[in-house]
Amino acid sequence: MAAFFSSLGKTIIAGIVILIALILIAGNAGNLGSMPWMTFFMRYLHVLSGVMWIGLLWYFNFVQTPSMPKIPDEQKPAVGKVIAPTALFWFRWAALSTVITGLLVAGMSGYLGTALTLGKPFTAIGIGMWLALVMAFNVWFIIWPNQKKALGIVTVSAEEKAAAAKLAGMTSRINTMLSIPMLFCMVAQQNGGL
Repeated sequence: MAAFFSSLGKTIIAGIVILIALILIAGNAGNLGSMPWMTFFMRYLHVLSGVMWIGLLWYFNFVQTPSMPKIPDEQKPAVGKVIAPTALFWFRWAALSTVITGLLVAGMSGYLGTALTLGKPFTAIGIGMWLALVMAFNVWFIIWPNQKKALGIVTVSAEEKAAAAKLAGMTSRINTMLSIPMLFCMVAQQNGGL
């Protein structure tokens, strides 16, 4: 059993198999091609992507960044050369996946235009969408390019490296701040919170 769970790929495949079994057991297999089911499944993918994105954002801000000063200098390259680049890979692609699946859900549900223009009754989800779009822009066009410099993926001077690390860190904190009202708006829309 331990050998099975030591493989992330096998673990993910097992999770998908369990999901398919649950769908079949629940008797929803007949609805699989219907638009409501497809919209629901796209929403599921949106939530799954969002959990990965915000989970990694919070990991960086609540765990990795505060822990770095406590790590001995000789151990820091393991974080900067191995852990951070891998986490940033999943972070930026989860951000993109969250945005794309969210836009697809809104389009499939018929409220994309109304939400993006902050029209009623989709004002809350619209605000959440705009916050998420700003955050995704920050990920791809500020955080990632600057992290590449800070981590030495792109070679720059020591001054540029320090400035890039500071800008990436500040933008990540801005995204952490925005994630709080963004998540509220996303949940509020379907639960009458605004």
